[in-house]
Amino acid sequence: MSKLPKKYQFIDLSDYGRKPGHWIASRLQHTNLTAIHVTTMFIITGLIAIGFLLNGYLMTSAFFIILKSILDAADGELSRLKKNPSYVGRYYDSIADLVLNFCFLLSFWYLTDISIIFMLIAFLGIQLQGTLYNFYYVILRNSVEGDTTSRVIENTKPKAFKGESQSRVNLFYKIYNILYICFDKSMYYMDKDARFSKPFPKWFMTLISLYGLGFQLLLMALMLIFNLQNFVIPFFIGYSVLIIIFICIRKLIL
Repeated sequence: MSKLPKKYQFIDLSDYGRKPGHWIASRLQHTNLTAIHVTTMFIITGLIAIGFLLNGYLMTSAFFIILKSILDAADGELSRLKKNPSYVGRYYDSIADLVLNFCFLLSFWYLTDISIIFMLIAFLGIQLQGTLYNFYYVILRNSVEGDTTSRVIENTKPKAFKGESQSRVNLFYKIYNILYICFDKSMYYMDKDARFSKPFPKWFMTLISLYGLGFQLLLMALMLIFNLQNFVIPFFIGYSVLIIIFICIRKLIL
């Protein structure tokens, strides 16, 4: 199920896991499993990928990285199929993604001679890349009556959806805010006028989907398949240059 009305749907290069994710979600739709359970599954899958990576099983690690990406799509699909939106699930998913991204890069650092400083720079770069993609995507969804579980600016505790605890929403919001506030505010101040723009064209959204988490994980997996694990950290540092390019395109052309 798309997060956008059909008129505004675009080719999302990071969303290759949507169809298999939807297939998994459709098989779980009438079970007691929830989106939060599926999020926990992708956390476990990501940790398995790291375990294989640290033990030199690069192809197997690449497989589990892609599987993690598919399950990452499946949790949202299951939530929409069950018509059970959840702020707890939304924050849990984002928290898990950030922690796993850090663990992935920490593993690549452990396996190479690269400085821990460069690893931290790559981590900041990956998070800013993902923040840029999510920032523009959430703006588009909110402006065209798409999925609104995510908000353009996460600066207040949201009111819990029916069936979830407000205290749990508050707790997960606090954790999310601690982890993401620096990235969200950085992106907001770099392009604070974006939310007043007309709906972004499809070509622009496809372009920035190069920064979607799914595409980032695909790049990691491909680099493992071709035995290029030593270049993962330097690559994602250099890949961050596109942040400025994408923001300039939005400001100067759109």
